[in-house]
Amino acid sequence: MDPFSAPTPKDAIEQVAKFLNCKSTSYEVAKFLDEHDDLRHLREEFVIPKVSQLPPSDLALVDGSQECLYFVGNSLGLQPKLARKYLEEELDKWEQMGVHGHMVGSRPWAWAENNIEKLMANVVGAKEEEVALMNGLTVNLHLLLLSFYKPTAERHRILLEDKAFPSDHYAVESQISLRGFDPEKSMLLMSPREGEVTLRTEDILRTIEEEGDSIAVIMFSGLQYYTGQLFDMAAITKVGHAKGCYVGFDCAHAVGNAELRLHDWDVDFACWCSYKYVNSGAGGLAGAYIHEKHAHTIKPALTGWWGHKLKTRFQMSNQMDLQPGIAGFRLSNQPILLVCPLQASLEVFNMTSMKALRRKSLLLTGYLEYLIQHYYSKEESSPQKAYVDILTPSNPQERGCQLSLSFSVPVRTIFQEMEKRGVACDMREPNVIRVAPAPLYNSFSDVHRLIDTLGKALQASNVCQ
Repeated sequence: MDPFSAPTPKDAIEQVAKFLNCKSTSYEVAKFLDEHDDLRHLREEFVIPKVSQLPPSDLALVDGSQECLYFVGNSLGLQPKLARKYLEEELDKWEQMGVHGHMVGSRPWAWAENNIEKLMANVVGAKEEEVALMNGLTVNLHLLLLSFYKPTAERHRILLEDKAFPSDHYAVESQISLRGFDPEKSMLLMSPREGEVTLRTEDILRTIEEEGDSIAVIMFSGLQYYTGQLFDMAAITKVGHAKGCYVGFDCAHAVGNAELRLHDWDVDFACWCSYKYVNSGAGGLAGAYIHEKHAHTIKPALTGWWGHKLKTRFQMSNQMDLQPGIAGFRLSNQPILLVCPLQASLEVFNMTSMKALRRKSLLLTGYLEYLIQHYYSKEESSPQKAYVDILTPSNPQERGCQLSLSFSVPVRTIFQEMEKRGVACDMREPNVIRVAPAPLYNSFSDVHRLIDTLGKALQASNVCQ
């Protein structure tokens, strides 16, 4: 049997349990799913810390020689094993040939990022010439908004979700102020309905239809960092274009997580960091995208010599020969020591496809959801027992791999008890723990172990009685 082809994660789990003649919550189910996971070998491409290496671990409570339970790829992905090798190669080149490293070797420093942009484009569903690797996410967002946000007295608003990631909020706020408009009037912030946590697609589309004539740019996140909601980027783009708006996305939490088709969806622009699900290391080289239809009409507001065509760049004529599209938005040469770990990770992505990763992810996150609901849903809990609400949409098509868990009791102590037992996840105020099983390196056994550890953390927190 192939559990990965079942209609829903619940169906898959219960079919496996029936096949094995065991409970659906049994470890045997996790073991079976791991054995039938065609992508399980990719885990071997990453360095997984031991429990003893995590600073919060309490070795009186847990075996320090075990691999930790790493569920925080939504904040920082694991290190690809090839990252160290590639970094050492460039350090050796610098040591041995100095300035000549700009032009020779497997990744000449003067155009090293060009060698991996096709790999990045495959991950985000774009053409190679629509993607550039450069800067950090917020720098790229500013550069893109400088060119796409051209407010007028009639059309000056930017639509984004309320409680967007602070970096996006600040960037939009400052771009509006830079043009002489009032953020209080020009930022159109969308909030969920009263009593709800996530935005309904129908409400987003209706807002665009009703307010679109005053909206210059729609700038949503692809996946909401706090709730884990995956927005319908195709629908938002289509309706936005029908109202004459430019549409862009911050894909920081979507890239390497969801199956993106930026080109096919006709998205105007996008940007993303690469250190979360793309595993390029803290502060890694970010990415930016502009649809090819804008290659000769949307120009950078700020230019630098790396936007000059490579063929004539080093002639130093001071006559700009601008590269078309996103390539022309480059300002400076990219740091080779940031290119190396990104290349290492993108080569792992190139061993599979986002379609295959997404297929595994749906079941992996569905398995986590199934076990949480079995043990800790409000319906399953006694009045004295803590329960867990999952803020993330229950529809697998409306989320990535992350589940945002809200607890009926104060969460900080629970989080600390989990950390003591070798779990790497994260907490967001006021009462949420975010757990992100990344399909590149997390296993079904990891998920089963996590649920067992959560039970111990709850007991230690004296909230189960």
